[in-house]
Amino acid sequence: MKHTMKKLVAGAALVVGAFAAIAAEPIKIGSVLSVTGPAAFLGDPELKTLQMYVDDLNKKGGVLGRQLQLVHYDDGSDANKANGFAKRLIDDDKVDILVGGTTTGATMSMVPLAEKSGTPFISLAGAVVIVEPVKKFVFKTPHTDRMAAEKVFEDMKKRGISKVALLSETSGFGQSGKKETEAVAGKYGVTLVANETYGPKDTDISPQLTKIKNTAGVQAVFVFGLGQGPAIVTKNYKQLGITLPLYQSHGVASDEFLKLAGPAAEGVRLPSPAQLIPEKLAANDPQKPIVTAYDKAYKAQYKQDVSTFGGYAYDGLMLAVDAMKRANSTDKAKVRDALEATKGFVGTSGTFNMSATDHMGLDLSAFRMLEVKGGDWTISQ
Repeated sequence: MKHTMKKLVAGAALVVGAFAAIAAEPIKIGSVLSVTGPAAFLGDPELKTLQMYVDDLNKKGGVLGRQLQLVHYDDGSDANKANGFAKRLIDDDKVDILVGGTTTGATMSMVPLAEKSGTPFISLAGAVVIVEPVKKFVFKTPHTDRMAAEKVFEDMKKRGISKVALLSETSGFGQSGKKETEAVAGKYGVTLVANETYGPKDTDISPQLTKIKNTAGVQAVFVFGLGQGPAIVTKNYKQLGITLPLYQSHGVASDEFLKLAGPAAEGVRLPSPAQLIPEKLAANDPQKPIVTAYDKAYKAQYKQDVSTFGGYAYDGLMLAVDAMKRANSTDKAKVRDALEATKGFVGTSGTFNMSATDHMGLDLSAFRMLEVKGGDWTISQ
């Protein structure tokens, strides 16, 4: 009898030990980011943010009693490579969730794999196509290009502007932005009286701006692009002596734009998440503590200015952690359901309220209209 009891106790200990080993397995966060290549100014702060907060969460005891492990690959800003890395993360690394996809192209190449494998995927890219139509396992943190166009047109309407010249980049972001801008213009009583494009590697955009300058009736110019292009446009704009109001998209919502454009950026207006202006937010703004803490932590760790792009990664990781906690599980289907049920979650990009028909969960109030004054961002009145 004693012998049998000993066996049972030993067996139970083995089972408990096995469960403890499973519980101690790290929660794997998979990420494909554009850390090098043309989109590195987006991907680099995204990776740094994920690394910093995974370390921070682990120091505080991890999530659900388990440590987090970040498994990341650099697609070099090549959307085709993103597909291969996503496959590796799902099949070989056996990640619990995907947070990444710096660009729209990279994200869309990863989407079929996330959907087929049933892996929750929180994208950090901008185009509306990522969440429209809704895909069961795909979510995203940045505001869409359509929202940026709507926020700009809302501001123009207040200022009595109805005849606009659109200048968009031939990149994925710029072309999606162009399409969405054209689609919502009528809703705000805006007519696009000129519609020009430029290449992401163009070093002089004066010819297109000269055409716009010579177009009758133009009241303002709206530029849709990211990286260096919009800064070159801004400089050329001043060189040509164009004095019409100049609007940019959220694709340039970083201090890097101010550095690249210099004094020429004075007066430029654009929609941006609150992350660019933590110290200028009202004391009772629900986002103030979040964006202020992120700003402080990132600057202390990396001795660099923050960008809204790093903020998108913060939101992606924290939404994932929040969903796992609410699901009390890393089961992919349960985490997916919890993400879709996210309500009132305050991040750097706004307050997220997701649903079965909305896998982003932000409205226009999540954007602040900013204006460059004295070489710095100000909240436009």
